[in-house]
Parts: sequence; C-alpha cells; structure tokens
Amino acid sequence: MLKKRAKQVLKIEADSIRRLISRIDKDFEKAVKMIYACKGRVVVTGMGKAGIIGQKISATLSSTGTPSLWLHSAEAIHGDLGRVKKEDTVIVISNSGETEEVVNLVPQIKKIGSGLIAITGNKMSSLAKNSDAVLDVSIKEEACPLGLAPMASTTSMLAMGDALCAALMDKRKFKKSDFAFLHPGGSLGKQLLLKAEDIMRKGPANPIVRESMKVKDVLLAITASRAGSAIVSDKSGKVRGIFTDGDLRRHLGADPMLLGRQVKDVMTKDPRTIKKGCLAVEALRILQEYKIDEIPIVDEKGMAIGLVDVQDLLKAGLV
Repeated sequence: MLKKRAKQVLKIEADSIRRLISRIDKDFEKAVKMIYACKGRVVVTGMGKAGIIGQKISATLSSTGTPSLWLHSAEAIHGDLGRVKKEDTVIVISNSGETEEVVNLVPQIKKIGSGLIAITGNKMSSLAKNSDAVLDVSIKEEACPLGLAPMASTTSMLAMGDALCAALMDKRKFKKSDFAFLHPGGSLGKQLLLKAEDIMRKGPANPIVRESMKVKDVLLAITASRAGSAIVSDKSGKVRGIFTDGDLRRHLGADPMLLGRQVKDVMTKDPRTIKKGCLAVEALRILQEYKIDEIPIVDEKGMAIGLVDVQDLLKAGLV
C-alpha cells in the first residue's frame, strides 16, 4: 500500500508537469521578455506553500543573472510594499488566484506601475484578469490522498518557474563563468574559477633540483621543503622529470648505491604537466586519470613555476 501510494503521487505530479508543456505559449514568451527588459528587480510574492515555491523561484532567478527579491504577500500590505518600485516586475503566485492577501495586493502593484506576471491554476481568477502575462499551472488533481494539501499544484508552480528561469538564461546568454561569478564560495564556483596556480606550491615549498644532483641531496631538499617530491629541471629550468616518494621506494630495495646516483637516472622522466592558467579542476582530472599524486605547473616556455599535490586540491575542497 505504501509503495502504491508513493508511485501514485509521483505519477500524478509527473503528469501535471507534462501538461505544462503545451502551455508554453505567447504569455510565457511575454513574461520572459518583460523580465528581460526589466530595469529594476523581479519581485516574487505569494502566500503559504505557493509562497515557499516563490522563494525558490526568486533564489533561482538571482543565481542565474536576474536580480530578484522575495516579498511576503501579507507583509507587503502592511508596509513591505515600499520595496516595490515602478521599474520592477512582480511575479505573483497563487493556485486559486483568489487568495485574499494576493487579491488585496494586486491593485497596489498596479498603482505603483510595475509589470505583473501571474503564475496561477485559475486563468479566470481576479489575479489572472489583472495581470500582464498569465502562466497557467492548473492541474487535473492534487497528489494528496485527501485532495487538500498542495502537492501537484506546487510541483507545477516550481517546474514553470524553472522553465522561466532557464529561458531567461538562454536569452541573457548566461554562461558557466557567469554562474561561477555569482557562486564564488561554492564547490561549483571553485571548479569554474580556481586556477592551479592559486593553490600551487612554489618557492621554498616547491623544491626544483637539477638533473645532475645526487639523490641524497634531492632527499635533503625535499625534507627541507616539507614536500613529497621534487621537480627535476635542466640547466635552462625546463622540466625534465619529477622525483617522488614512489620513485624512491621503487629503487631503494634494488639499488644499494641509490643515494649516490644522479637523480636523472631514477626520476620519472617527462612527467605530466599543466600550463599556467589551467583550472585546478583540470589538475584534479589529470591526477585521477593517470593515478598520480602531484603535477608540475609550467609557463609557456616549459619552465617550472610550481607544483600541485593532491593534498592541495583536498584543502581547496575539490576532492
């Protein structure tokens, strides 16, 4: 019985969303154009569960390039209406379109002169009749077993809001870099903005040794830098190899004279490198693909400028 009910809810809500597809009409296009042309902010308002959906729509608009704020319909008619300006566009959400607080708010919005978009399940409602564009989210039935709690109706509101936001992203030519700019503190922002050189080990923390240096001296340099490896370069400074803890372990048991060898004889030759300017997430991809723990960063001439270790990516929150 429990599984049957759950499947029934999902089917009703899925069907409600499917029915929205045929309602992407001229009013939807008008709503997109109104918001795109808006000189102020998009104010989203509603009551109850519809209001909660409105908060999410407002947040999605803001995070995808459309400045928006959430306004509680009841608080609006008790002073918060002062947040709404003529240059704003207001999205009012109400399934019935006759919610008292919403109906009382609409005339005030009209007096201010803001554009008005309705997301409603009743195209014949007072809200719809007084709006510049109406997005129809009417449903055949609620998913609630009692037919009382908003379920399919709020799902449809949310889906229509997402469709509106996505269409606006296309119209604004909103890119990943734009999204990252608005989300600098999140993991996605880090993936899109954080460069390898922002977290690389450099200077004293990144030992760079010559090919002719003895392994013993390389180990001392690694220890002094508290690093796990050393970049090996030629006389010009170009990367020729890398000497890691793994290289040491592979040769230590087989070669009793290892410490007196030149590092060029036991290093990993021609290691994977990334160029300055590459994203840190690209460094992570290479480390994972080739199952290595560190990767040198080079400039356009192939000169070593730093090194990224998997631990650096871990600290940056990319792993």
